[in-house]
Amino acid sequence: MPVARPESSDSRVIAHVDMDCFYVQVEQRKQPELRGHPTAVVQYNAWKGGGLIAVSYEARSFGVKRSMRGDEAKSVCPEIQLVRVPVARGKADLSIYRNAGSEVVAILSRKGRCERASIDEVYLDLTDAAEKMLSETPPESLEVIDDEVIKSHVLGISAEPSDVRQAVREWICRSNADRRDKLLACGAFIVAELRMQVLKETQFSCSAGIAHNKMLAKLASGMNKPAQQTVVPFVSIKSLLEPLPIRKMKQLGGKLGCSLQDDLGVNTVGDLLQFSEGRLQERYGINTGTWLWNIARGINGDEVESRVLPKSHGTGKTFPGLNCLKTIAAIERWLSKFSEELAERLEVDLEQNKRIAQTLTLHASAHKATESQSQKKFPSKSCPLRYGTTKILEDALNLFQAGLREYLSSSSKAYGNGCSGWGITNLSLSASKIVDIPSGTCSIMKYFHTQDQSCSSTKEFNDKEIFEAATLSTSGSESYLMKHLQEPQTECHEDGTKMNTLMQTHLEDESRMFEDKAQTNFSREISSLSTPVKKNEPQLDSVGEDAVIKDAAGGNRSRDQKGKALKEKQGTSSILQFFQTKNCFQEPKEESVNDMQETTESSCSGKADGTVPSESGGIRSLHRGADQSRVDCIYKIDEIDPNVVDELPREIQEEVRAWLRPQKRANNTMRRGSSITHYFSPNKNL
Repeated sequence: MPVARPESSDSRVIAHVDMDCFYVQVEQRKQPELRGHPTAVVQYNAWKGGGLIAVSYEARSFGVKRSMRGDEAKSVCPEIQLVRVPVARGKADLSIYRNAGSEVVAILSRKGRCERASIDEVYLDLTDAAEKMLSETPPESLEVIDDEVIKSHVLGISAEPSDVRQAVREWICRSNADRRDKLLACGAFIVAELRMQVLKETQFSCSAGIAHNKMLAKLASGMNKPAQQTVVPFVSIKSLLEPLPIRKMKQLGGKLGCSLQDDLGVNTVGDLLQFSEGRLQERYGINTGTWLWNIARGINGDEVESRVLPKSHGTGKTFPGLNCLKTIAAIERWLSKFSEELAERLEVDLEQNKRIAQTLTLHASAHKATESQSQKKFPSKSCPLRYGTTKILEDALNLFQAGLREYLSSSSKAYGNGCSGWGITNLSLSASKIVDIPSGTCSIMKYFHTQDQSCSSTKEFNDKEIFEAATLSTSGSESYLMKHLQEPQTECHEDGTKMNTLMQTHLEDESRMFEDKAQTNFSREISSLSTPVKKNEPQLDSVGEDAVIKDAAGGNRSRDQKGKALKEKQGTSSILQFFQTKNCFQEPKEESVNDMQETTESSCSGKADGTVPSESGGIRSLHRGADQSRVDCIYKIDEIDPNVVDELPREIQEEVRAWLRPQKRANNTMRRGSSITHYFSPNKNL
């Protein structure tokens, strides 16, 4: 649906640059012997020699058109050279043309805001550059004007062919011209310079349109080809638009254009001028009515978006006639090829441009066996994009099957490998909603952090940060990640922070590895805590990967020190968290030990060890943490694994089993220091 946007200014300078038969030029650069000869690029298939996708101007002079098949082009122009598009994964591979287009965009973006509209066309906002030129070196002050500027076509100039160049020179150098025309004249200088730079650096020629908005610039760029440029002064807008067929206008080639012709009798843009804005709004709605009224007068407020990279990635193929896909197996085979190509392009975009795509979309065209059903359109389906060939294929298959069920309206007839009365004539996958990775995240650092803040190529991850990352959503844009987890590389940002190289492996796959590591560390901690430490005996201090023997006289550490070291090395919390629930909280540090003792003693069945029954069916414990603040926790009985009980010291087992059998009260005569709460207390002296 078109959107009516008012123009921010009628003094803008907008250019639309369109490459001349671009695919042919790319092939001619590869094979210079093709220059000057009738040439066409053909997307080959066995039916009538394939379809032409680009035709050189030499071949056009013989009557060859892009709508022709290869065999027909040969019959019209026997000398024509048909160059086949490269093939990869059983379909056309446009990579060489896409990369060549990037070369052109890199040059054109030097002078102003640049929007890449397709492989071979670009919009430029040259307003700032034109204003600068007008203030520093206005055209009327120039003694020498480049011949490429003089060759510009300026709409509205009427002169004999022999006098056209002189008339253009006079128009450009007018000292009494309207400021808007002076800015356009400066734009003509800038565009001519850019076009010459493109030709010099890439060997590609291009044409351009220069006007006050995108709509007029695009219309002008195709008026004089090849290798020329056209300027649309403000006073020439009406003469440009009035005779233009309504269906030639952008967004009027479909149903809206047909409605204007059939319902209102509008065949040209000039015919549209006779309808008031109110009449158009009444017929097509406020927004569309206003938009139609504006374009008939050359008003278009669309801004040039700063985008030199494509806003989506897509891959697909048509299967006409008898080549249509009729089985799920055939669909899966082609979706596998599409997924591989799409994953490859997404990975390159991620590594080179630091961008991620968020949405995967499947499009298809289909027909049914009966004519009455064949008019129904195959629905497009989308889902959050997950990176990786396997995941893209899995999601694409699910999207296709969902669309097929809806298309057939009867899922019972849709499955099986045999023909079910349907055929797919076009199938494609696209990745869209591509966004830059936020600069504040330092790329992958949004999810992973390193312990060492210096800029080096070797580091180890803090497991606690990894666990937090593993809990993030693994769908959509948050599901892409690491390419080489085992060999992380770093680089220094401007702010001195250290970044990991972006990696490709999906977060949910990596999180399983981290969870296994966590379970190993957890089991190791249980084992170390469940063995009583005897006084004055050497201790095996297992922390991380190193085991150190220390004797009691010189090297024993306190429980607080051991717990801190364990947390720093392993990143996991102590065994106490296994028994804690979300009801745990810490009270202010200022509260005294006496307050805690009074609270415990006032309980209905208080113990000297600070453990009391809770109303929720668990055991309530009050003890001091490492920071001397009071911790109030509830250990739920049903969360204690009975198998763990057998691994605990013998003096603790009796108390735990008493908890697990509520009908038998625990022995309150236990000596202080023998309860499970005291055993796990951070302040327990070993």
